[in-house]
Amino acid sequence: MSEQTPAGTAGPHDHDPYLWLEDVEGEAALSWVRERNAETVAALTTDPGFKVLEREVREVLDDEGRIPYVTRRGGHLYNFWQDAGRLRGVWRRTTLEEYRTEHPLWETLLDLDALADAEDEKWAWAGSTVLGPEHRHALVMLSRDGADACVVREFDLHTLEFVEGGFAVEEAKTRVGWIDADHLWIGTDFGPGSMSSSGYPLQVRRWRRGTPLAEAEKVYEGRPGDLSASGWHDDTPGFERDFVSRQIDFWNSELFLLPQDPAAAPEKIDVPGDAGAGIHRGWLTVEPRTPWLGHPAGSLLAFDFEDFRAGGREPEVLFTPDERTALAGYSWTRNHLLLSTQCDVSSRLELLTPGPDGWTRAPLDGVPPLSSASAWGTDPDESDEYFLDVTGFLQPSTLSRGEAGTAGTEVLKQAPALFDTAGLRVSQYFAASPDGTRVPYFVVGPEDRPGPGPTLLYGYGGFEVSMVPGYSAVTGRTWLARGGTYVLAGIRGGREYGPAWHQAALGAGRVRAFEDFAAVARDLTARGITTPAQLGIEGGSNGGLLTGAVLTRDPGLFGAVVSHVPLLDMLRFHKLLAGASWTAEYGNPDDPADRPHLEEISPYHRMTADGPAYPPLLLLTSTRDDRVHPGHARKAAARLRELGHPVLFHEHIGGGHAGSTDHQQTAFNEALVATFLWERLTPAR
Repeated sequence: MSEQTPAGTAGPHDHDPYLWLEDVEGEAALSWVRERNAETVAALTTDPGFKVLEREVREVLDDEGRIPYVTRRGGHLYNFWQDAGRLRGVWRRTTLEEYRTEHPLWETLLDLDALADAEDEKWAWAGSTVLGPEHRHALVMLSRDGADACVVREFDLHTLEFVEGGFAVEEAKTRVGWIDADHLWIGTDFGPGSMSSSGYPLQVRRWRRGTPLAEAEKVYEGRPGDLSASGWHDDTPGFERDFVSRQIDFWNSELFLLPQDPAAAPEKIDVPGDAGAGIHRGWLTVEPRTPWLGHPAGSLLAFDFEDFRAGGREPEVLFTPDERTALAGYSWTRNHLLLSTQCDVSSRLELLTPGPDGWTRAPLDGVPPLSSASAWGTDPDESDEYFLDVTGFLQPSTLSRGEAGTAGTEVLKQAPALFDTAGLRVSQYFAASPDGTRVPYFVVGPEDRPGPGPTLLYGYGGFEVSMVPGYSAVTGRTWLARGGTYVLAGIRGGREYGPAWHQAALGAGRVRAFEDFAAVARDLTARGITTPAQLGIEGGSNGGLLTGAVLTRDPGLFGAVVSHVPLLDMLRFHKLLAGASWTAEYGNPDDPADRPHLEEISPYHRMTADGPAYPPLLLLTSTRDDRVHPGHARKAAARLRELGHPVLFHEHIGGGHAGSTDHQQTAFNEALVATFLWERLTPAR
């Protein structure tokens, strides 16, 4: 099959000559992938500088001083760890007493390298769920080479072995959780009609140990057009109960409390469909995305759960947003709520405590300006212990432990400084988008800037994902320490300023995210930080749509573009893998009301040989990405080659949507990106 479109054929709006590249594992498509990979490897890896970059990234990733972040389960702290000698990683645990030491003693529970060798399978860790309070029964999720779909196996945390004849589920996008030692809530592929068009479970079943999975009792089923359904058990002592959730689309859902009488109908919890809702002990917390009960979108409200079920609608108002401050998240300890907000994208933390006279609040100190902090309860059913993590662009993470309600915290771990920050500073600026919106962005670079220099601008702009300060030693080594400037943009589509910031870029409003990003690029040039020829941009997934869009809309603003696992064909995304789940974000190409704006924002369909030249583009994807189809990147690369634009393409066979499953693969990818950017943004370097 030729990569060239024969003369006289219709354009990609009417006929797609590269549909064959959507055949993920088809021989013709994989042959094309191998050819493109070879070209990219030859173009970027032969310079000695590539190996230097790859080695430095690997040193960062394998550094033994990294913080081993943990999850508490009873008396143990659990961690998954990868390093130079454990490429696929180990699941392990230790005690708090050991964790406090500089070199804790860890007990290995499961060695994925050994398991992969024994079973001749490229297993990647996909998580676990452990049944309390004994913490003996575990469900381990294993992914084949990084895919979202995984297999589930029961694991005994006393014998440290998989349970022979125990719970086991074949590969699928399964949702599973413990009810008790002999029962699970499960949603998986039960055959035709049991999975949504996005590939997620529509059925919630109760599965009893020792019975065939196919015979598990069906308790709830979503509708055919829904995104998914799930069930879970709340095992908090004194508050034991079961829930199911119907996920209608990405932003709308229904929550039901299951009655004790199995013959009775589930009780719908009467919160708005577009609101986030959580239940902790006797409290119901609600985050409305649109105004509700006289409270603005982006608030955090708390209700007595039983009073709410009885019709009470007078909440305790835990947070009210303003023009500059938004809710970032919250977490419970047993008796307190840890509230995280962000003011102009910098973190603030408070401790809230319910009492007989209402709620009290106190600040959690120790968060510097222009930084990020997160706090979470480690065992909200049993204790008031919490962990606090604070980081910034030039500030390695500090992990502390506290007891909510008592003063002070104990530093548990301090991440090492893995690149030289001398002479660097962090600044925040605001660009004006075409409609006058004030768009925040951070600049990390030389304190005494001699003039415009190579700059990398990163953005995302979707799905309520906020771009916040954080320490990246990989960016530090490959970019900042070499004289580059790094920029992080908080464009619309994210949640930097609450739900309205996200909703402004939904559907036909998606162009606002692109305009915000371009406005930041222009502002960087106007401030003398960089020039278009020295400005590179990078994004992944929805951020890949962003970079692809601005490539075709404003090619003169940039000197190089990097797009990871991108979404680029906006007229077929809903037919590819999990794409149907994103129509609530972008619109539905099959809806005549949505198709015009999707044609307008689709990078694949905007590509043309007319007009300004496109800057060089590097596309990275994975054959095993079962979330964003690799066909997006493949077809875009083929189309750009046909039109004569400079493009390099590389596809890892494994890696899933993350692009890699081990440090070796990650280091290779990062070195490709850094080499590509440095060569194109500093051609005389």
